[in-house]
Amino acid sequence: MITFALDTNIISFYMRKNEVVRQNFKKAVQSKSTILIAPFAYYEVRRGLLASNATRQLKDFDNLCRRVRVGELDNAILNPSSEIYSALRTKGWTIDEIDILIAAFCKVHDCTLVTNNTRHFEHIPGLALADWSAA
Repeated sequence: MITFALDTNIISFYMRKNEVVRQNFKKAVQSKSTILIAPFAYYEVRRGLLASNATRQLKDFDNLCRRVRVGELDNAILNPSSEIYSALRTKGWTIDEIDILIAAFCKVHDCTLVTNNTRHFEHIPGLALADWSAA
């Protein structure tokens, strides 16, 4: 059984009722896969909704969080995050700090990262990726 961790952009697509994302979400549920929200993606979505006073969307997000599990923050991702940063920097690649933390979370917890930005993460060895927004 696969564990999927949703990235911020996929959560946004889901909340905007993107049909392709919602169909892939449904398929994962039907296949008894575990779906969770990466904790840093949770932070990114929630802070944006709070900052823009998007109360209806915040309620929708809270409902989504009740349907799936939000991954827990733990110290196990700190060393892998540092290693990912160092490996990318050595090769001249950079990505946002939050994305490094999301990637490390997925690697440590053996999750497939569901993102619409697979090219952004493709240089991270051992990170399984899926794009639920692709038809």
